[in-house]
Amino acid sequence: MKVKAFRGIRPAAEMASQVASVPYDTVNTEEARALAAGNPVSFLHVVRAEIDLAAGTDPYAPEVYAQSARALSALREGGILIQDETPQLYIYAITMGDHTQVGVVACCAVSDYEDGTIKRHEQTREDKLRDRVTLVNTLSANSGPVFLTYKDEAGVSALVSVALKADPIIDFVTPTGNRHALWVVPDSAALEAAFGQVPAGYIADGHHRAAAAAEVAKLRRAGTGAATATDAGSDWFLCVLFPASQMNVMSYNRVIHDLNGQSPAGFLEAIGQLGTLTPGEAKVPAARGSVGIYLEGQWHLLTWDAVDRSDVVGRLDVSVLQDRVLEPLLGISDPRRDTRVDFVGGIRGISELERLVDSGRGAVAFAMHPVEVADLIAISDAGRLMPPKSTWFEPKLLSGLLVHAF
Repeated sequence: MKVKAFRGIRPAAEMASQVASVPYDTVNTEEARALAAGNPVSFLHVVRAEIDLAAGTDPYAPEVYAQSARALSALREGGILIQDETPQLYIYAITMGDHTQVGVVACCAVSDYEDGTIKRHEQTREDKLRDRVTLVNTLSANSGPVFLTYKDEAGVSALVSVALKADPIIDFVTPTGNRHALWVVPDSAALEAAFGQVPAGYIADGHHRAAAAAEVAKLRRAGTGAATATDAGSDWFLCVLFPASQMNVMSYNRVIHDLNGQSPAGFLEAIGQLGTLTPGEAKVPAARGSVGIYLEGQWHLLTWDAVDRSDVVGRLDVSVLQDRVLEPLLGISDPRRDTRVDFVGGIRGISELERLVDSGRGAVAFAMHPVEVADLIAISDAGRLMPPKSTWFEPKLLSGLLVHAF
């Protein structure tokens, strides 16, 4: 992998907790507006700029991107965001409960994404990709990092440990209790060289951001992008790289709005033909090969009949559920676009699945065993794609702690 130090744009230490925001794609407009209320320096004013325009404004309207640029300029001109004088690499540590993961913040090469050194496992949606391309091109900056993982490399780990011996430049705890801290790497050149021993990076979260960076780079090379059309800085994009051993993957659960014309008893009978169905068993499967089902106030555990473990995609429980239940029994052939299915991140807990079904918003919920990082790597290495919404990574990276401008 190729990584490069950059002149990070970051909050002054005393302002970091006010500036840092949740990722743009984890909240809707109203949630973003509520989170930023009374906080004019929240980075949500940059990444969800529609919150500062009239209610009902299309989030993809041209004036939203213009407002994003104004918001970023205001933060910089007001001294809320400052830029380091020299290029740096940074360490970003996040602690959630008893789990800590420590990553390197760097610019990664668009060429590594283009040639497959940085691997993906999800498809992108055109509307979301257009949004990120327009934002990056308007700002001439990566406002949010791509979340990458890589197979542990001893040389990288040793240099990260050295950097952590210094005092952090930013260190705070969010209202949810997660600790976020940043350090400056004392020897960026050595760490850049160490990443040269890492054969590949894997996108955990941020497929649209990575694809957008590549497209903006093409626009700039062709001279059709905004402002600095020949600026090679657009050939690099903001990433945080975490070793695979530290990744924490949670389940990505499903709630289906209706039973496709079946009665609850008839649906249970149908899925009972697919394996061993046990009422009242554990809500979250303890191991792969089964799925928790919540229907009419009761949990069931369905353990699948034989699954082909040689198929790196087909063996995933989310794939088996799609192939054996969602499409043939519930009529959901394209879960990426079907509005009858809601995806619920594991961080929301089993109680959220029960609430949605008990309230009538959903007819049935499926609790999944988490996909493993090894699965993500195997699928990416094979050039395959996961089903949509297969992985939910926690803790999430915050936005606004570091920006890469070009």
